[in-house]
Amino acid sequence: MARVVLEVRDVTKRFGGLVAVREMVFDVHHNEVLGLIGPNGSGKSTMINMISGAFAPTAGAIRLNGQDIAGTSAHRIARQGVARTFQLVRLLPELSVIENVIAGAAFGHRKRWGREAESFARQLLERVGLGGQITSAVSSLTYINTKRVELARALAGEPEVLLLDEWLAGLNPTELQTGIELIRSLRDEGRTIILVEHVMDAIRSLCDRCVVMSSGAKIAEGTPSDVLTDPEVIRAYLGADEDA
Repeated sequence: MARVVLEVRDVTKRFGGLVAVREMVFDVHHNEVLGLIGPNGSGKSTMINMISGAFAPTAGAIRLNGQDIAGTSAHRIARQGVARTFQLVRLLPELSVIENVIAGAAFGHRKRWGREAESFARQLLERVGLGGQITSAVSSLTYINTKRVELARALAGEPEVLLLDEWLAGLNPTELQTGIELIRSLRDEGRTIILVEHVMDAIRSLCDRCVVMSSGAKIAEGTPSDVLTDPEVIRAYLGADEDA
């Protein structure tokens, strides 16, 4: 089995009296796509926010290549090799498409500057299908293209672990297929990805394993086919209606 890149051990997050994540435990292996799934309100985004440094856990450990990163600032975690996208796309609106990606190269895991950063950004924009819009203002882009820019910016840091938080959300059926193919191509490159997603076609076709959350706790773990037929998972999806 491939080496463990990321370890989550007994991680809990409380917001006052609310326990958003409760004693979560899972591993992510090198070159694996792990699906983090569950109904709205299950704590998936909170878990991603703790891995990326947006939130500090109340308790527990998160280790990247054996080093505890729990509670470390987001920019330091990015430097250590974790990059992410967001449910609501976050770009730098005053910068062009290529300048947004250059920022990812400069401030990510592997620092690139000047012409090297620009050349690398151009390659990544070609990679995600935006080679013809590198000088465009991000305000002029379609929704899926803003997602492509954010993905290219995350990749520009050359992360060891890529967190995709509902990257496929809000796409029309044609865009959805394009997005799935793009993520599949990243998987085929051997990248290590945590995929938070509700699109079942994507989960089945992209994920090696899934961790299922409900009400902040892990209720199942296994292959997509195993977890999606688990009676407890089915009950959780049919019975929950709160927002994440």
